[in-house]
Amino acid sequence: MLLFRSEEHAKVWREKAKPPASSVLTIEQATGLAHAWYAKKLDPDWSRFTNEEAEAIFDDLGLDPTFWRLS
Repeated sequence: MLLFRSEEHAKVWREKAKPPASSVLTIEQATGLAHAWYAKKLDPDWSRFTNEEAEAIFDDLGLDPTFWRLS
C-alpha cells in the first residue's frame, strides 16, 4: 500500500513508476473495506466470503470494477 497526499500526487507517481494494474482508494474506502472485510471474523459462525459477496462489498464502497473483480 502506498499513501499519497492527493489524486494528482498518485497520478504523477504512476506515470513515473509505471506499476502493474493498481487502484486508488480514499481513506474512507480503505477503512470501509477493512471494517467490512475483518469485522465479522471474530464471529464463531464466520465463513469466507464468496466471490459474489466480496464483489458486493467492493461495489458498495464504490471501488473501481475494472480492478476489484474476483471472477
